Amino acid sequence: MPPAPRRLKAKRLPLSRKPAESGDEGWSAFAGSGNRRLMRRLRAIRRGVVIVLWTLLAMPLQALLLLLPGQAKVVFARFYWAAMCRLLGLRVRVIGVQATAPDRPVVFVSNHSSWVDVPVLGGRLNACFIAKEEVARWPVIGWVARLGRTVYVRRQRSSTARERDAMRQRLSEGDNLFLFPEGTTSDGSRVLPFRSAFFSIVEQTVTADGRPPLVQPVSVVYDRLAYLPTGRATRPLFAWYGDMDISSHFWRLAQHRGLRATILLHTPLDPAAYPSRKALALATWTAVAAGAATLRQNRPARPITAGPTGTADASPPAPVFA
Repeated sequence: MPPAPRRLKAKRLPLSRKPAESGDEGWSAFAGSGNRRLMRRLRAIRRGVVIVLWTLLAMPLQALLLLLPGQAKVVFARFYWAAMCRLLGLRVRVIGVQATAPDRPVVFVSNHSSWVDVPVLGGRLNACFIAKEEVARWPVIGWVARLGRTVYVRRQRSSTARERDAMRQRLSEGDNLFLFPEGTTSDGSRVLPFRSAFFSIVEQTVTADGRPPLVQPVSVVYDRLAYLPTGRATRPLFAWYGDMDISSHFWRLAQHRGLRATILLHTPLDPAAYPSRKALALATWTAVAAGAATLRQNRPARPITAGPTGTADASPPAPVFA
């Protein structure tokens, strides 16, 4: 009869570090979740203070540049927003190429989910924003928007013609404009339908030979949080909608690291190729929504060419800028 196998004794592995002594207990507790929470709060405070200081430094310089001719005020505004993203800890990736045409301005049409869209887009594209009139009365933000040469609208029928003329004048002077035709911000999970009334500006002739501005659809998605792909549960952290106030939203967002936004620039559209504003709004929305859906799924994205019937086809691969 074979001998019974010997029972194996449990082998005790050496500890990688010595147990904490009585004097180390306080530090171990401090190094736990409470410390992480404290570090996140300190990170938000640091970012907020640095952004305020940067804004106070940039405001008088931009006010001086507004009095001078040339493109220095446009270049500095773009530099200001790019620095704002950097100070917020937000990296911006651009897929595609900005539309350029000799003596023809561009209206960038984008989805809108957060106030963060302003520094993200403003730091990468040369254009002025269109904002509701209430923004001009907001503390600090109103001053920054005014120095950024923002065009204000009241969204009332009695002032529509005057505001359209103001935007047309700005385009005739060679400026590009940002347009958010959803009319409000979303939760970032989808692109709301575009309102065709917002496209009245692109029907105006703004060039010497009587042509309207070009329209370039733009998809913006926040696709990284803590250096990991965002999903349905984490993407709303970037969204600013409903009755949220900007200070509390900034406080929550600024505590995080590894943030990234992706801008997808689609093929420019010529408004003259579309029979109506509704057709142009539908074609633009098709490209923006399809591009945003691809980015939300963390799949490789390409610029989209929208046809006059609202169909969308992927364009050849475009350059990617980090």
